[in-house]
Amino acid sequence: MTSDEIKNGTCLIIPTYNNEKTVQQVVEEVKQYHLHVILVNDGSTDRTHQLIKEMEVEWIEYPHNKGKGYALKQGFKRAVALGYRYAITIDSDGQHYASDIPKFLDAVAQHPDNLIVGSRFLNTENMPSANSFANRFSNFWFQLQTRIPLPDTQSGYRLYPLHKIKNIHFFSNRYEAELEMLVRSAWRFIPIMAIPINVYYPPQEERVTHFRPFFDFFRISVLNTIFTIFALIYFYPKKFLFYRR
Repeated sequence: MTSDEIKNGTCLIIPTYNNEKTVQQVVEEVKQYHLHVILVNDGSTDRTHQLIKEMEVEWIEYPHNKGKGYALKQGFKRAVALGYRYAITIDSDGQHYASDIPKFLDAVAQHPDNLIVGSRFLNTENMPSANSFANRFSNFWFQLQTRIPLPDTQSGYRLYPLHKIKNIHFFSNRYEAELEMLVRSAWRFIPIMAIPINVYYPPQEERVTHFRPFFDFFRISVLNTIFTIFALIYFYPKKFLFYRR
């Protein structure tokens, strides 16, 4: 595919939940790259609904919060229905830089049909220490489950090959869904690669996060346990048989 074909075949999906302070700026910045934008309002209770109506983008919304994973899946369904081959996902909290979008397009031009993960610089100023620990923890289990070393399994800035993942039924709906999407894509032998991206972490007093340390970490831990068991009884035997052919 040419660079124009890749760009025309790629959309942007922005899941958002109660990010009224940043979502408009994020949308305005990504629109500079002339990709179709699908904004998914995941049951926000702030002014997000009113703000969305002022934005010239396609949007999906529903009345109750169902989780980031659910929002992403709604965005994927719409993107597939519109005929897009790729979708770049970007968070609405202002941490990601729209200027990194061309990096994803260049990477997929060189590595067609890869799932591309934006790897944050983990020494970024103001990055919470808990985030660094959680990322290293997640990276360890991901490599154990897939045999793929990946430096940032928790990054939400990604490019998904929609035509490769559209038939995978992802069952997770909240934060752990992004881990599931990586692991199960790897189990389908979809190539996964990382590219460096920049990230902005606002000072602690300005930071908005919906991550619930106990509940979400517990859900991720349970999912890692399940995936590790399935890796031993399903993925590794499948990989052995696949590569013997």
